[in-house]
Amino acid sequence: MKTWVLNSLIFVSLSIIMFGCSEDSDMLSVPDGITTAAELSDTLEEIVTETEAPGFAVTLVKNNQVLYQEAFGYADIEGEVAYTNQTIQHLGSISKTFVGAAVVKAVEDGLFTLDTDINDILPVEVVNPKQPDAVIQIKHLATHTSGLLDNTDFYIQENYYILPGEDLSTPGAEVLHSGLGIQQRRARSLEEFLAEYYLEDGDMYTLNNFAPTAPGEAWSYSNTATALAAYLIEAATGASFADYVKEKVLTPLGMNSSSYRLAEVNQAQLAKWYLDEDTPLPLYDNDSYPEGSMYTTNADMGKYLLDMSRGVMGESNVLFSSSGYDLLFDARLSPGIVPAGFAENHGIFWYHKGGTVQHGGNSLGISTHLEINKATGSGYVLITNMDASFSDTEAEYAKVAQLIDQAVSAFLASN
Repeated sequence: MKTWVLNSLIFVSLSIIMFGCSEDSDMLSVPDGITTAAELSDTLEEIVTETEAPGFAVTLVKNNQVLYQEAFGYADIEGEVAYTNQTIQHLGSISKTFVGAAVVKAVEDGLFTLDTDINDILPVEVVNPKQPDAVIQIKHLATHTSGLLDNTDFYIQENYYILPGEDLSTPGAEVLHSGLGIQQRRARSLEEFLAEYYLEDGDMYTLNNFAPTAPGEAWSYSNTATALAAYLIEAATGASFADYVKEKVLTPLGMNSSSYRLAEVNQAQLAKWYLDEDTPLPLYDNDSYPEGSMYTTNADMGKYLLDMSRGVMGESNVLFSSSGYDLLFDARLSPGIVPAGFAENHGIFWYHKGGTVQHGGNSLGISTHLEINKATGSGYVLITNMDASFSDTEAEYAKVAQLIDQAVSAFLASN
C-alpha cells in the first residue's frame, strides 16, 4: 500500500493558496481574460479534468450579490455522483469563522466581552502552568495569542475518530486507523475533551500544551484554544455550541442544509473525502468539532459569504449590528505578532492578508478557502473534497487552488 507521510501543517489548517506551486502547474494555464460565466465555467471544468481534484464548488460575490455559483467534478468518483451546489462536506478550519461569529453574537447578547477573563466563565479554572498568574482573555483565544497550544502527540490520535459502523478494511481507513492511530469510537463531549486536555488530572494534560509566553505576546495557531472559545459559549448559555450557532447564525442566514452535527445533514448528499482519486476515506469527526467540522453546501456558503462581504463593507445587520461586524473583522494585534509569511494581522478568527480578510481549511480529504476584499467586498469561497494533509498531496492542492484563484480573480476583475 502507498506510504502516506503526514504534513506537519495539516492540523494547523492554514490556507495554502498563496504557496508556490510545482513546475507541473505550467502544464495548465488560466486564460488572460475571463469575462463571462461560461468562460469561467469552461476554465474551472478544465482544471477539475486536468488535475487530481475529485470535485470542487465555487461561489463568487460582488456588488452585494452572488455573481457566480457552480460545482465541478465528483462527490463520489466510483459512483459517478457529481459534485453539486447541494453536496455536503465539512469545511475544516473555515469552521473557525463560525466560532468568530458566535463569539461576536455572544458579546452583543451581553454574555461577555472580548476582555473577559476566561476563568470568569469556565466552571473550572484553566491555568497556564508556565504563566500561572497570567489572565487569558477571550480576545487571546480569538487571535491565537492565548499561550494554549496544540500538542500533536494528542491532537490527532485522541481528538479525531472514525465513526462507528465505518469499514476499517479499506485502504483509506487503514491510513487513518493503522497509519495515524485514529480509533473507531463514539464522540466525547466538547467539555470532556477540553477537561482531559487542559486540567491537571486529564489524560492529555502535559506542559507541552502550554507556551512560556504571556497572553497577547506571541501567536501560535491553536485548534484546541478555538474549541475552548466555543465551550465558553456553552458555559455562559447552558446550551450546546452547535445549537447556539444554529439559532444565532445558520437559521438567520437561511443555511438550512448546514450543521455542526453530521447526523443532522442529509447523508445522501455527503461527498466522499479523498486522499487521492483512488483512496476515499471513511467518515470521521473530531471531539473539538467547533474548530473544524461545520458541514455545509456551496449553496449555503454563498449565503454566508454574501453576508460576511456585506458586513465587511458595513452594509449588513442580519447577524449583528454594524459595530458587531466591525468587531469581527477589525485588526486586533500589534504589527509583527502574526508571522509575516502567513498574514499581516488578525480579526476574530479571520486573517488580514493582501487587502483581504480570509481563512483556509485543510483536513483529511478536504481543503477549503474563503476570502473577501476589504476595499470592494468582492470575494469567493472554494470547497473541495481534495486532500492537502500529506506531503505528496499538498503540492497538488496548491496547484489546483492557485489556478482557481487566478480564474476567479480574472472573472471578478472583468465584472
